[in-house]
Amino acid sequence: MSEHVASRSPRAMAWARRRTAFARFAREFSRSRSGMVGLVFLVVIVTLAFLAPILAPAWMLDVTKVMDSPRFAPPSWEHPLGTDHQGRELWVRMLWGAQVSLLVGFAATAMSMIIGTIVGIAAGHFTGIPGALLMRLIDFFLVLPSLILAIVLSTVLSRGVWTIVIAIGLTSWAGTARVVRSQTLSVESRDYVERSRVLGAGHWHIIVKHLLPAVLPLVLANTTLTVGSAIISESTLAFLGLGDTTLQSWGAVLRNSMDVSAATSGYWWYVLVPGIAIVLVVLAFTLVGRAVETIVNPTLRSR
Repeated sequence: MSEHVASRSPRAMAWARRRTAFARFAREFSRSRSGMVGLVFLVVIVTLAFLAPILAPAWMLDVTKVMDSPRFAPPSWEHPLGTDHQGRELWVRMLWGAQVSLLVGFAATAMSMIIGTIVGIAAGHFTGIPGALLMRLIDFFLVLPSLILAIVLSTVLSRGVWTIVIAIGLTSWAGTARVVRSQTLSVESRDYVERSRVLGAGHWHIIVKHLLPAVLPLVLANTTLTVGSAIISESTLAFLGLGDTTLQSWGAVLRNSMDVSAATSGYWWYVLVPGIAIVLVVLAFTLVGRAVETIVNPTLRSR
């Protein structure tokens, strides 16, 4: 047995440890009822969004091809979620809108996590003037209203999905950077990092081999929580008319309902359907994020 372990390469042993850690993480996550409920709900939503072209062909969004459909039809067996002001089925618009809302949520979160992780590690690892400047940059973005800055960027840049992604990603990374910096400072004081530094390890080696693996669990937990915030931001920008008007999104549906005064005209389904969808998806991401945070944070897990 010992000879077999000794004959294994360091890389194989590292992958074995990662597989063991992932199996332990999956086992602990499966014990969280709220986390599993959120995960199952998200899997269903993502699957429906992926199958939107099959379940609801694009022609169902063409106003010229649904002229016989009644406008503002309330939910019924014939119209499950009701119709909008142009006779289009709301469930069709919600399926296609899920693609855009989830795409923006995941893409903007990925950009935010990458920027926040890089800046946070750099601010915690480098001392002196570089670290101080990076910390002031983090503080600046923390106190700056991110939604207002996102609105400004969306107004200046050309309208489109990727404009919203860039606007949200560039304005929501500071919180992640602060968490990563705190974890980096904690890891920097550990003995194995000090030994690596004494043995001549450079900045790149310490960051890649020691700091990055240590902060990734917190980044993962923060990612699931940030996706919900990004979806809300996308819906807000689309609601304000700063999104791509040629694409469907849940915020665009809410915008259309406001344009026709659906809330005061008795067309309650036009407002409730996209509103409840946004709330449920954000709640699901929050449940998953809290479950992940409980697993990766020893303090929360002990409680």
